[in-house]
Amino acid sequence: MSGLSAWLVGLEGTAAGSRLALALALLAAFLHALFGALQKGRHDPWLSRAAIDGCYGLLALPCALFLVPWPEPHMWPVFGGAIAIHTGYKVAQAMTYTRGAYTVVYPIVRGTGPLFAVIGAGLVFGEHFSAGQWAGVAMLVSGIFGLAAYNLVTVTLGRDRLVPALALAVLTGGFVALYTTYDAYGIRATADPFTFLAWFFLLDGIAMPVWVIAGGGRSRAAPDWPGLLRRGLLGAFVAFFSFGAIMLATRLDKVGEAAVLRETSTVFAALIGWLVLGERVGPRRLALMALIAAGATVVEWAG
Repeated sequence: MSGLSAWLVGLEGTAAGSRLALALALLAAFLHALFGALQKGRHDPWLSRAAIDGCYGLLALPCALFLVPWPEPHMWPVFGGAIAIHTGYKVAQAMTYTRGAYTVVYPIVRGTGPLFAVIGAGLVFGEHFSAGQWAGVAMLVSGIFGLAAYNLVTVTLGRDRLVPALALAVLTGGFVALYTTYDAYGIRATADPFTFLAWFFLLDGIAMPVWVIAGGGRSRAAPDWPGLLRRGLLGAFVAFFSFGAIMLATRLDKVGEAAVLRETSTVFAALIGWLVLGERVGPRRLALMALIAAGATVVEWAG
């Protein structure tokens, strides 16, 4: 185990570990919103996801082979389950993004996820939220779904596809909760957390490129290879830090708290949608975003 890994493992269950987990969860929130915007941008979501996954798989290869300890034998079935869950999530997410506006579907995905994740953390890890923390969850989820409802009322583009887009967004949120809980189990199942991260990215980088090459998603967009490569490399580094941050947070502290704090990504997503994608943000959205942030603050404070 490297010095960094030993230091992180030594922080598990400590006050310093809780503070670091908080910072990592908020970092993951911002980066996850950025990652979603990268996939929803001008390139086809299927091609964008395949480019990102292929890039981070290739970048993870030397790390997995030469920089981290080899996975223990019991980890291979764990990796198999993780890849299956993440592939289902990515397919559902790409289908959602091809049908709905980013500022409508993204909040629903992120609002559904923490509810299921908190319940899953209770069942799998025996975590329990206090009454105050549940009040914070209610505030956060209310803000997220309120933001989605407001966006749903005001959106004018592609309204004929909104019903299937919303249903797929809920499905994607279920996958978010599933992979959050499962991956928290996976990163705790190995002695060195970076072994899980490196091998996960290596193995997870295979499925979506193969899926797209085989015709999955039925994209008819003419590929912009230089643009896709740039997006893929940028998305790969964002994914490393986003996924790595939230997984380390779930090892250092409670899974449910990390999952809820990450959903402040909805605030960052709205700002990115406004600043980068040219989508409107008015006073009502700002108020709902403040409610989301307040809910996350209550969850952390009441814990």
